[in-house]
Amino acid sequence: MTKLHVALAMAAAMAVATPAFAQDDSLKLLSGAWRMTSLEVGNAAGELEPIEYSGQIVFTDAGTMSVQAMNPDADAAATPYTANGYEAFYGTVTIDEAAKTFVVTVESSLARTMIGQGFERAFQVSEDQLVLTPTNPEESWRVTYERQ
Repeated sequence: MTKLHVALAMAAAMAVATPAFAQDDSLKLLSGAWRMTSLEVGNAAGELEPIEYSGQIVFTDAGTMSVQAMNPDADAAATPYTANGYEAFYGTVTIDEAAKTFVVTVESSLARTMIGQGFERAFQVSEDQLVLTPTNPEESWRVTYERQ
């Protein structure tokens, strides 16, 4: 095998091993730590209403994402994402820049039923504000962050 073949093989291997997120222009927009400023959840009337919550989301240059968030009520009912009012998970991110969506594939989570699942989220970034919403119409929430 020539040096050219080795170089081409290595380049192909790296392209497959590198998450698409790391190659997108959106990385420049999303990369870094973001502090949650509001969480709104759908009510029975289908309207979003604010609930008290705090947390952060971090996107890395390596194409990973981690989330930590907390309801101040430690006795809050569990949700698919939380236990004891606390949410924490980590995973790899694949981004669709044209659609302004990403999918996080959960590798580690406090709510262990999330592990191995992929969650698609729509995102909007304007200056130092990030807004995430679900793409699944059965979910109804919006979370807003500011860059730290």
